[in-house]
Amino acid sequence: MGKTAFIFPGQGAQYTGMAKDFCEQIPACEKVFDLASEATGLDIKKLCFEEDPRLHITEYTQVAMLAAEAAILTAVWEKGIRSQVNAGLSLGEYGALLASGVMGMEDAFRVVRQRGILMQEAVPTGGAMAAVIGTDAGLIEEVCAKTEGIVSIANYNCPGQIVITGEEEAVKKAGEALKEAGARRIVPLKVSGPFHSAMLKEAGEKLGGVLEGITLGKIETPYLTNVTGKTVTEVSQVKELLVKQVSSSVRWQQCVEQMIQDGTDTFIEIGPGKTLTGFLRKINRNVTGINIEKIEDLEKL
Repeated sequence: MGKTAFIFPGQGAQYTGMAKDFCEQIPACEKVFDLASEATGLDIKKLCFEEDPRLHITEYTQVAMLAAEAAILTAVWEKGIRSQVNAGLSLGEYGALLASGVMGMEDAFRVVRQRGILMQEAVPTGGAMAAVIGTDAGLIEEVCAKTEGIVSIANYNCPGQIVITGEEEAVKKAGEALKEAGARRIVPLKVSGPFHSAMLKEAGEKLGGVLEGITLGKIETPYLTNVTGKTVTEVSQVKELLVKQVSSSVRWQQCVEQMIQDGTDTFIEIGPGKTLTGFLRKINRNVTGINIEKIEDLEKL
C-alpha cells in the first residue's frame, strides 16, 4: 500500500469564488474563513468570493489562497482522509505546515499576511520572471551563471518547464541565450516582481522577525521544503527554511521525486486549480493525481 500526499498550490492559481461552495455548505469551512478574517483584519470572504482586484495583488493573494486551501483541507479531514506526507509550492508550503501540524491556522494566517506585505514592499523596480519551455535544468543553470546581472532559477516545476527570475535585463539576456541554445519557448510572466530571487533576500530576513513570535508544534506528518526538495526532520529547522524560501529556488520537481522515491503513489492537490496535478503528469505518469477544489471533487476520494 503506497503513501498518500497532500500537495498545495502557490500564488497564481487564485480566482474569484475559490472554495466558496465549501464555505457555504460546510460550517467548519466557514469557520476557517472567519478565523482568517479575525487574524488579519481583512474580509477574507469578500476578497475570495466577490470580484476584487486586490485578489491578484501579492499582499492580499497569499492569505486569500491560504484561507481557501485551509478550508478545503478541513473538508477533506472531515471525511476522515489523512496524508502520510505533505508538500506545497512556494506559498503552498504553508498549507503543508497546517496539514503536518507544525503551524496553527491562526498563526499561519498572520504570518502569510505579513509575508505577502513584505514581498510586495520588497519588489524592486526592474525585476522580471520568465518560463523556459523545452530545455533541461542543467543548461538553464549554466546560462544563468554566465549571464551578467542577477538571474537564477525561481521554480523547478517539472521536466521541460522551469522559471527564471531576477533583474529584467538579465532575465531577458538569459532568455535570448537559452533560445539560441535550443529552448523551445521563453514566456515572460505577468508578475509583480522577481520572486524567489536574491533580490527578495531582505524580505525573507524581515519575515524571520515575524516568525520569531510564532510557536511551532511537532512535525506530526512529514513535510518537504522547497529549499532543498527534501523532508524536514527537525522542527528547529522550519523557521530558517521559511526565511530562505522567499529568495531561494522552489525545487518542486525534486520534492515530488523524493516523495515518490519514499513510496508515495497518490497525490491529492488541495486548493484552486489543477497546476500541481498537471506538473505531476509530466514528472511521473505512474502515480495518481487528484485535485480537490470543488465540493463534488470530494467524491473522487
